[in-house]
Amino acid sequence: MKNESLLPIENITSKIHLIRREKVMLDSDLATLYGVETRVLNQAVRRNRERFPLDFMFQLTKVEWGKLITNCDNLGARKYSPVPPLVFTEQGVAMLSSVLKSKRAIKVNIAIMRAFVELRKFLYSNEKLSKKLTTLEQETKQKFEGQQKQITLIFEAIKQLIKEEQKTKKPVGFTLPKKR
Repeated sequence: MKNESLLPIENITSKIHLIRREKVMLDSDLATLYGVETRVLNQAVRRNRERFPLDFMFQLTKVEWGKLITNCDNLGARKYSPVPPLVFTEQGVAMLSSVLKSKRAIKVNIAIMRAFVELRKFLYSNEKLSKKLTTLEQETKQKFEGQQKQITLIFEAIKQLIKEEQKTKKPVGFTLPKKR
């Protein structure tokens, strides 16, 4: 099947961020994709607030916004905004198609949904790899813990031998008699 996506999936996935353990997109990135101003997108959302519960959309705190600015170089002039942006989860992005009713909005939404699916596939494959790596790390740690205990015992035995040798060694050289 030919991909009739309006945008390459890579362009969209680069705009998906992980915040509060949710994959989200910034209002300004979505506005750019939809071809509208951020102000227009946010007005449409505010007019239809009941369609966007907290698990669909939320506003970043100043701390979250600061961390995102620090980690992302591609925020452009938006990073100087005094107001933290709204962010939309996958469900919130899907709901945007019912608020923004243009043909472009429908096509962009389809492309974004495909990007979320691709990202989920990628994360799932990495999760499997991560689990394998964790298992290997635990097995290696157990193996080396036993060896570390043996090495520690060897060092303790060597230290004990050194102490015993120092006790039995007679001093070499001349010692002065004690004054009475």
